[in-house]
Amino acid sequence: MSVTENKKEKDGGLGETVKIIVQALLLALVVRTFLFQPFNIPSGSMKDTLLIGDYLFVSKYSYGYSRYSFPFGLAPFSGRVWSAEPERGDIAVFKLPTDTSTDYIKRVIGLPGDTIQVIDGVVHINDEPVKRERIDDFIEQSPSGVVDRVPRYRETLPNGVSYETLDITQRGNRDNTRKYKVPEGHYFMMGDNRDNSVDSRYPQVGFVPFENFMGRAEILFFSIKDKTPAWQVWTWPWSVRWDRIGRTL
Repeated sequence: MSVTENKKEKDGGLGETVKIIVQALLLALVVRTFLFQPFNIPSGSMKDTLLIGDYLFVSKYSYGYSRYSFPFGLAPFSGRVWSAEPERGDIAVFKLPTDTSTDYIKRVIGLPGDTIQVIDGVVHINDEPVKRERIDDFIEQSPSGVVDRVPRYRETLPNGVSYETLDITQRGNRDNTRKYKVPEGHYFMMGDNRDNSVDSRYPQVGFVPFENFMGRAEILFFSIKDKTPAWQVWTWPWSVRWDRIGRTL
């Protein structure tokens, strides 16, 4: 084989490699934009449904597509296409209305036209209290070995969706609120960790426009204990929460 032929073969191999990489990146971009996008949980506002260190897939197609479905908000259209409205009880990722560079994840509690109020820690939808029953405590152990028990409740929404909530204190900052009338095209969102969640009860979140919804949380694909970097593979045998992987939401 001549030097020229050898060089052509190497150039051809390099070109094919670059082509494969570009195709893989484009495929990943399409999947992330239109199908599933991974998110990780950085705070405890959705405990104990979602824990710090959980990694989950969000279906981008569940509610259709808006400009926030695309990287950097670069959509070739306005409004929302192929839209399907969120259902009460969905866990949804959305852009914070007051800062669209920030992603939030909360549960859909109020639909357009609803009246929402919290009275003594109990959510009321259209003046009717949401069914709430006390169950076993949520137990956490700090790295120093201190055990913390938090009262836990099972809430059941009018459409039958049931989930667990935490109630750190009976004198929470938003355990008693005014009545919120949800405007058309907007939703009222709340975290499951009711005393440790900045959500639609607070002005920095408020009512969330449908356009701001990015997708619905579907499944946990990885979970690692709080403050343990996921890249530290050698810690996985004792730091990964193996029992949480594969849970549907």
